[in-house]
Amino acid sequence: MFKVGDSAVYPAHGLAVIKRIEEKDVGGKKKKFYVLQVVDNQMTIMVPTDNVGSVGLREIISNQDVTTVYDILRERNVKIDQTTWNRRYREYMEKIKTGSIFEIAEVLRNLFLLRHSKDLSFGERKMLDQAKHLLVKEISLAKKAKEEVIEQEIQTIFAS
Repeated sequence: MFKVGDSAVYPAHGLAVIKRIEEKDVGGKKKKFYVLQVVDNQMTIMVPTDNVGSVGLREIISNQDVTTVYDILRERNVKIDQTTWNRRYREYMEKIKTGSIFEIAEVLRNLFLLRHSKDLSFGERKMLDQAKHLLVKEISLAKKAKEEVIEQEIQTIFAS
């Protein structure tokens, strides 16, 4: 259960704050909802408290998870899908939509590695930016560090 003021991650939208918990009448039954506000665009989302798992709403990752994310980013011995860009795009978008920080890290790493062997499509470039943005936001909150510092850490990982 989340409390008002807690930070959470909503899949594909990123970091959100629990603004309030409301009770609404839905089909004659009282249901509780988390009212989230997405940090990036101030969008408001209502999530039934009993649907948290199915929509993928989750807590911010731990410091140990940050280490795992960095290990994923450092991994270079991976097979990059050489199919058409639009098939890759769909596959990577599905990974981002899961909301899993580890899947998002894989997308960022794979697109970064692919970028060195061929030009990325416009959609892939946007997705690379989106994956990096989602990672930077969450890791900076998890480590209580500035986003610029986290972005530099990720750049350093890819520079090696």
